[in-house]
Amino acid sequence: MSQWYMLTLVGKDQLGIVAKVTTALYKGGCNLGEASMLRLGGNFTIMLMVSYEGDNKQLYDLLKEVVRELNLHLHIDVIEGHLHQHRDPEVRITVHGADRAGIVAQVTSVLTEAGLNILDLESDVGGNTNNPFYIMHIEGIATQGIAQLSQALQQLLATQHPDLKVQLEPIETLVM
Repeated sequence: MSQWYMLTLVGKDQLGIVAKVTTALYKGGCNLGEASMLRLGGNFTIMLMVSYEGDNKQLYDLLKEVVRELNLHLHIDVIEGHLHQHRDPEVRITVHGADRAGIVAQVTSVLTEAGLNILDLESDVGGNTNNPFYIMHIEGIATQGIAQLSQALQQLLATQHPDLKVQLEPIETLVM
């Protein structure tokens, strides 16, 4: 009986990471589930759900040559699969302003208190070293309504971050 695992791999961004990792898994008899693979700074990170008949050590052994060759860090966790149980986001929030410590913590704390269940968060640093700016894209479910999120964000802007620009919009999901 197969078991679901969450693989996390991190290393310097280089050509062939996705192809080599997924080929080793395929050749080892793994079935891939959901994945997130992206470049962050000069690094590449993979979070990948894998269904596999073997145990942690056997799964590690499938990847050890690729991990060594590409100088990757690998972490493996046993998880429950829960495929096909996606929750569609109903709200998108974009925040941008001068880069400084605490923006993500402060914004997400306020949104959590206002009932946002965050499903996805992406952020980036732009500008240059003398004039950096920070941008976040957040998608989630407004468990207490969009009006509550809007009010919380307005309070945040009025009391702590008047220089931030915030856009909150509903996501229209077309289901057929």
